[in-house]
Amino acid sequence: MKTFDETLYALLNDVKVTTQTETINVADGLYRILAQDITSSVNVPPHDNSQMDGYAVHSFDLEHGDTFPVSQRIAAGEVGKELEHGTIARIFTGAPIPAGANQVVMQEEAELAEESGAEGQIRIKAKANPGEYVRKKGEDITEGQVILKAGTRLRPQELGLISSIGIAQIEVYQPLKIATFTTGDELMEPGEAPEEGKIYNANRYTLSGLIPQLGFELIDLGRVEDTLESTVAAMQKAASMADIVMTTGGVSVGEEDHIKPAIEQLGELYTWKVKMKPGKPLAYGRLKTDNGVVPFFGLPGNPVSAFATFKLFARPYLMKMQGAEQIKTNPIWLNADFDWPKANFRREFLRARITNKRQESVVEIFPNQSSGVLMSASWAEGFVVIPEDTTIAKGDKVAFYPFSTFV
Repeated sequence: MKTFDETLYALLNDVKVTTQTETINVADGLYRILAQDITSSVNVPPHDNSQMDGYAVHSFDLEHGDTFPVSQRIAAGEVGKELEHGTIARIFTGAPIPAGANQVVMQEEAELAEESGAEGQIRIKAKANPGEYVRKKGEDITEGQVILKAGTRLRPQELGLISSIGIAQIEVYQPLKIATFTTGDELMEPGEAPEEGKIYNANRYTLSGLIPQLGFELIDLGRVEDTLESTVAAMQKAASMADIVMTTGGVSVGEEDHIKPAIEQLGELYTWKVKMKPGKPLAYGRLKTDNGVVPFFGLPGNPVSAFATFKLFARPYLMKMQGAEQIKTNPIWLNADFDWPKANFRREFLRARITNKRQESVVEIFPNQSSGVLMSASWAEGFVVIPEDTTIAKGDKVAFYPFSTFV
């Protein structure tokens, strides 16, 4: 048996990063992977500007007085003239700081000085503090700065960052195409009438959600007749259409399991028993085509095992193949609201969720952790990881990995 870490290392060490790129509008870039560094040709902000609605002043004047006439009004998008000595400028958030000013006083610290007989003048209650409430030119981004590196996966905040320097189009890696199909005469599709000895196909629809969720293109070839000839033909078709072929189940040595001999006929297959639960059986291989080699993933047939191994093995492999630099996920450390008294030589990934008890956030686990209980994955918000040969008592710190960190 391979350990979890050995298996993941072997997979990631075998990844060939895609070289296919395309140019798209920034608005279409959500969760795409940058293929080139993004370098700014401008400063952000492009000029000193006001952080507040208020008054632009020079701190020297505030040291020698507190009541001033307003000599100009500057709104965002306008450029004021040089501030006259002994005057202030009404200024609004984002407006450029006029020459001759070095401080902004927020409007809450100013009042109309009518009671002093200086009607139309403004009394400032703030003290001199050069630079206060002034955003400096280039404070966020400087001209020539690399703001995002190739391999960055674009979230909404990155799209905003790119837009803030005026770039409208970006070069990204083309989404990987992942072909899937289903084998197994025991499987039925949702909507079909129940039959004795048969089960509904859950894994097909789990994958049809997991794959597009990561930004990849799903090619669903449906259900294939459970014969070696049909499986070989489906493998050939899938490999000709996609960058990766992925199936669930069917890689054991039974007479009705045709995935393994089909791949061995078309390429090479590695099957591993991984020291983890759920998800012990995992298959990985290469299919030879006229255009090169296409990787193959054979996930376990049990629905929770298929879900877990996709998240824990297939996802980092696919993200690295897509060109992503950051593929590691980080846990949240929380107190366990459960006991796990029996140590296992395998690393365990328990379906769990966060709950609040005794005015603190703790993590609880689904009562039935069987790999066939898909309800556990739907109920849960993430995995609690129990290391090999480890027991847990209520109150112990455990590593919780939210499912959202695998998206």
